[in-house]
Amino acid sequence: MTTIEALSPTLFCVVLFVVVSIGVLGLFGVRPRMTLAVAVLRGAVQLAIISVILSGIIRNPVFVALALLVMFSVAVLTATRRIAWSRHGLAMVAGSMAAGVTVTLLIVFASGAIPLTPRYALAIGGIIIGNTMTTATLAGRRFTEAVDARWEEVEGWLALGATPRRSTQDLARTSVYAAIIPSIDQTKTTGLVTLPGAFVGAIFGGISPLEAGRFQIVVLAGIMAAGTVTATAVIAALAPVRVRPKLPS
Repeated sequence: MTTIEALSPTLFCVVLFVVVSIGVLGLFGVRPRMTLAVAVLRGAVQLAIISVILSGIIRNPVFVALALLVMFSVAVLTATRRIAWSRHGLAMVAGSMAAGVTVTLLIVFASGAIPLTPRYALAIGGIIIGNTMTTATLAGRRFTEAVDARWEEVEGWLALGATPRRSTQDLARTSVYAAIIPSIDQTKTTGLVTLPGAFVGAIFGGISPLEAGRFQIVVLAGIMAAGTVTATAVIAALAPVRVRPKLPS
């Protein structure tokens, strides 16, 4: 069987998913719709490239570190564009995500829960980085939108002499919690609603279900820890508001 023949069912399946997604959005009048197709195409190309690259670097610590650096850089750029693109915003997002990723990976490997090998560093590092990107985006956008929607209330606090940070304190706290809700729900429903990819992949790779479950709970708890640190750091940087924020596009 040729490579094209082997990939045909996968390609057909993915194309159908894209058609369904675009069709549903079209029926509901949501735009832009082709963004979905572009996202899937980019994902497919990027996965193909990274699959080839990883096959040659997964045992080399230096190359693994470089791969994680590239992942982190792209994640920071993506989250910053979603929140507010600026030099200050880039530094804020990078610092917040770095704090979440660093704390989590230090605990994972220093505790001995997962052995520090290039293979595990790449796997867990990639998962944590991806989730901190999502959490940073959710936290930043939720806070900015909340401040804009309740700007009169914030102005009222400022007029009464409250500090810029105090004037948005309640909005900041609710925004942090809102940003980590997906991680909380994912952890709470694991095994009941979903079987995480890392868990299933580990079992398919020949690891016992018990060992796969141990690995997965470490990953899930790490995702929550990294998300909590990242979301709190992002909001702490955004919270001192003096002028009405510009809504993210």
